[in-house]
Amino acid sequence: MQTPSKQPESSRMTHEEEEEMQHDISKLGDQVKQVTLAQKVTESKIDGLKKDVEAKMDCLKKGVEANINDVEAKMDDLKIDLKTDLKTGMEDLKIDLRKFLQEILTNGKG
Repeated sequence: MQTPSKQPESSRMTHEEEEEMQHDISKLGDQVKQVTLAQKVTESKIDGLKKDVEAKMDCLKKGVEANINDVEAKMDDLKIDLKTDLKTGMEDLKIDLRKFLQEILTNGKG
């Protein structure tokens, strides 16, 4: 004995129910499109913000590097100045020491 086959669910729907379902599907499709578009806009804004942050970071990095270079140059200048001052001071000290020794020798002989 054969069992009667069931009719598909869709055949039990009325024409109005099918139209309502199509309308709901269409609305869901529109909502998906809106969400997708909003997501793309958000991603675009995020990409723009990332680029801005990267540009600012590059600018800051260059500024810090320039400051470091300036400090290093000033330190080099200070080293040169200190060496020059030390050399001059040592020469002045030698001259003063010679004068002092000559005074001692001159006063000691006199």
